[in-house]
Amino acid sequence: ENGVDGRAIRVGTRRSQLARIQTDSVVTMLRELYPDLHFEIVAMSTTGDKILDTALSKIGEKSLFTKELENALERNEVDLVVHSLKDLPTSLPPGFTIGAVCKRENPLDAVVFHPKNCGKTLSLLPEKSVIGTSSLRRAAQLKKKFPHLEFRDIRGNLNTRLKKLDEKEDFSAIILAAAGLKRMGWENRIGQLLGPEDCLYAVGQGALAVEVRAKDQEILNMVSALHDADTVLCCIAERAFMKHLEGGCSVPVAVNTLLKDGQLYLTGAVYSLDGSDSLKETMQTGVSYPHQNEDGPNDDVQHVGITAKNVPAQAQEAAENLGVELASLLLSKGAKHILSVARQLNDA
Repeated sequence: ENGVDGRAIRVGTRRSQLARIQTDSVVTMLRELYPDLHFEIVAMSTTGDKILDTALSKIGEKSLFTKELENALERNEVDLVVHSLKDLPTSLPPGFTIGAVCKRENPLDAVVFHPKNCGKTLSLLPEKSVIGTSSLRRAAQLKKKFPHLEFRDIRGNLNTRLKKLDEKEDFSAIILAAAGLKRMGWENRIGQLLGPEDCLYAVGQGALAVEVRAKDQEILNMVSALHDADTVLCCIAERAFMKHLEGGCSVPVAVNTLLKDGQLYLTGAVYSLDGSDSLKETMQTGVSYPHQNEDGPNDDVQHVGITAKNVPAQAQEAAENLGVELASLLLSKGAKHILSVARQLNDA
């Protein structure tokens, strides 16, 4: 029926606890959809998991958390790979595609406070309190908003970072994605959620992506049932925005999307490293199109690396155009200069 009966489907994942939880959640959904299939999970370490003494933005490698997994996919050692969408570059290596984008968890950033600061918010922390974050995007926005705080790099998986926070006195608080904390069952550690007025989030944050070989029609068809249409459209717009800006880990680029009554609203911003210089704009477009059966050559059209056959093609196009137009607007207002200075400073 879907050509994959009778063999084990191998699912690649990173070894970290969060990656395993995320992968298990995807495999659980697949097992419910395809009770006759057998899924096995293959865990591996990536470069990003191994290099823990260097800031992510300094390693200068786009596919830090994905390369080893993609190599296994290319060698047919696994059939699909589960990632956090925000870890996937906006241009995938040839031969790969994102075959599913699952329903997004809360995309906002969250503050986790040292136990001694329990009940506080960032604005109530004492002068010169040190906040840990490995993200230039978070630091740039929060430096501007909370000039009394200091920001310092913190690396490691969620468990490691929370341990560093709790057991030492180095940090007053750390900033993490709310989605990861929620999936780990540590929602009670969230001391403050940072809304868009405080901190726009990362492209794709909170969404899980399933990467497959683009030519593997059977697996592509199988995982495409996991697509959440609203999440797909938001993430296509965000990824198109980032791609057109040529942003990445080494520059502060941030977004906020909202899909309401058939309208997709995209807010995008770029920042200097210290947050003193920034550009931010919002645009919208209509995305309510009927679903047409688009058989034939359009079958495998990718939008910024995503293949979503069950989401109307015109809606995907509109979302991608929105991202490109918003990026073009910021570029026309001087975003290129802000980003290239940020990149040079970061490289230095």
